[in-house]
Amino acid sequence: MRVVLATRNRGKAREFGRLLAEVFDVVALPDEVGTPEETGTTFAANASLKAESAFAALGGSVAVLADDSGLEVDTLAGRPGVQSARYAGEEATDEENVAKLLDELQGVTDRGARFVCSLCLLVPRRSPSGEPLKLEVRGESAGVIEDRPRGDDGFGYDPVFRPLGWTETLAEANPQRKDQVSHRGAAARVLIESAKTRGLVGGSGH
Repeated sequence: MRVVLATRNRGKAREFGRLLAEVFDVVALPDEVGTPEETGTTFAANASLKAESAFAALGGSVAVLADDSGLEVDTLAGRPGVQSARYAGEEATDEENVAKLLDELQGVTDRGARFVCSLCLLVPRRSPSGEPLKLEVRGESAGVIEDRPRGDDGFGYDPVFRPLGWTETLAEANPQRKDQVSHRGAAARVLIESAKTRGLVGGSGH
């Protein structure tokens, strides 16, 4: 099934294209389609907002997948959370966001954290109501925040996030190893099984 990914983030687009290749042909959001302001207070709300906006802009004729994901740090009461991409400001770079996080964690010994990914898939269907089929799933990855960035193979907070049981950060791992433990990998696996169970793609899910 072909799905349009409602994001301008090229790192995410590459990652989801790889994670979902088993059942979905992931294509980029057309340049002329805008993305809405992320006003939701949860990852799930923002993913739904982005999916519905793109689905409407594309005329409701093509499947649309949106994600909202971010980092929750225990000692920061779950921050940066839904503000992860804008933690150091609306136009902040990954490096600026990481720098702010590390500054806030200076001297802190409890550095437990989790990456969270919420996915929302809207699929057109011919029904009297005209409402699309909506699948919503969530994936998480637990770990700790290192005291300095390491590795250059990731994006976002990957250089400072070390999954539980690992000695390397996500940015030091190759893509295949990262996929096994990442929040997006976890959410993608649940989405594939859910799509199979609903008969949207091949396989029974059992």
